[in-house]
Amino acid sequence: MNALYPIYMKTKMKYLIIFILTIIFHYNSVAQQDSLKSFIQSYVTKNGFDGTILVQQDSAIIYHESFGIADRRFDFPINNETIYNIASITKAFTAVLILQLVEQGKLELNKPFKTYLPEYPDKVSLKVTLHQLLNHNSGVVLIDTVSSVDKAMKYGLGIFQTPYTSDQILKSFWDKPLANKPGTKFTYNNADYIILGKIIEKIYRKTYEEVLYEKILRPLDMHNSGVMHEKDIIKNLASTYFKDKNSAIFINSLPMFIENWYAAGAMYCSPSDLLKFSNALYGLKLISKRSLDSMLTPGLDNYGYGVWVKGLGDERRMERYGQIMGINAVWMKFLNKKTTIIILSNTNVANLGELALNIEMNVPK
Repeated sequence: MNALYPIYMKTKMKYLIIFILTIIFHYNSVAQQDSLKSFIQSYVTKNGFDGTILVQQDSAIIYHESFGIADRRFDFPINNETIYNIASITKAFTAVLILQLVEQGKLELNKPFKTYLPEYPDKVSLKVTLHQLLNHNSGVVLIDTVSSVDKAMKYGLGIFQTPYTSDQILKSFWDKPLANKPGTKFTYNNADYIILGKIIEKIYRKTYEEVLYEKILRPLDMHNSGVMHEKDIIKNLASTYFKDKNSAIFINSLPMFIENWYAAGAMYCSPSDLLKFSNALYGLKLISKRSLDSMLTPGLDNYGYGVWVKGLGDERRMERYGQIMGINAVWMKFLNKKTTIIILSNTNVANLGELALNIEMNVPK
């Protein structure tokens, strides 16, 4: 027998095993992909979901599909280029802009915000820090008077249904006393991020919108993103609709001036653009690791800076929601699994947080 024959057979067997394992891995991967698609399609069929679902695992997009109607007047369908209002996901962008200023040495998180916004009345601004504004435990009085769709239908949307400048919005609440001692209670409050937006403007001597474009949108080629104004006509922007709990029929969202939410919730974005932001943020292209760690440090109610951080181990995740009437959005990042899920919708029908968690369970492992 040739002395090389055993070596030849061993090598042949090695490659055969590799080949078989590759086939098994490929089969399992395809089966898991089919499971993800099957789950989403079943959900869409059962619940009548309108919107776009984008799933990234590591650096690969493994799912990107759109469903439903963007404009019900003309029966115009949603597609993967459809743009959506993202409401309070704006807060994550604002938090990043603040952290960039901290890195530049122009802001200190533990200083009273009076330091940077001297015109704000002392009784609040001397007691509240930037950290507390970012964490939603500032104690600043609530500016949102409507807590549900039912109340919105009955009472309207308050200051968001009248055109105001950001300065007028700020002055509508700045002379009111603190609702509670700063740092003691989590209260989700758009006022916190409106104040942060004015601080950004003060430091840069530019509008919030200009700074957003200059520091985030333009560098990341986010061409389908920006700050919404009621008068704007934005190509491919989905109209928004909602159902109240007693109706099976969609109606138009109440008329509102989305720009009044300002640095707390006035942005629009495509799913692909939001993924660019997510990848840049976690790729440390916008802020340092130290800043990102501070952003993801949960405080009261598991809230960090502009985002929630929940779960432990493999389930540790960043969550950010945006909801105003028919605007419905979620951006979820599983920090240890490196899975990103973005779901943007133009109706209030779906529980997007629950949907995102179920999608993650069906992502190929």
